[in-house]
Amino acid sequence: MKLGVSTDFSAAHSLPRHTGKCKNLHGHTYKVDIVVAGEKKKDTECVADFSEVKALVEEVLDLVDHKHLNEIIAYPTSENIALFLRAEFEKKFKDSNFGVTLHSIKIWEGKDKWVMVEAD
Repeated sequence: MKLGVSTDFSAAHSLPRHTGKCKNLHGHTYKVDIVVAGEKKKDTECVADFSEVKALVEEVLDLVDHKHLNEIIAYPTSENIALFLRAEFEKKFKDSNFGVTLHSIKIWEGKDKWVMVEAD
């Protein structure tokens, strides 16, 4: 079964190898959709508690929220941001007692552009 939460973070970056405006320092508010997979538990009849999953997601996003992403990720394209976050989410979910694994992450750069990666 799949369960998802959505949230957002804001950050700045520059893409010096880009030929357009994105080579300059600029910022985005990124929307992030996180999907986890797991079995429904007999005692709670739930895969996981939404608020607990969202709290864990917020912990990971604190790594990038209101940061200059070039200082954290070597070349912070949306694709590389998604890969960075996937690794961080996989670690957090593995270390949690939620009994779920990461299924996918979708990162929206603005309202009409997105990148999605699935778990390894």
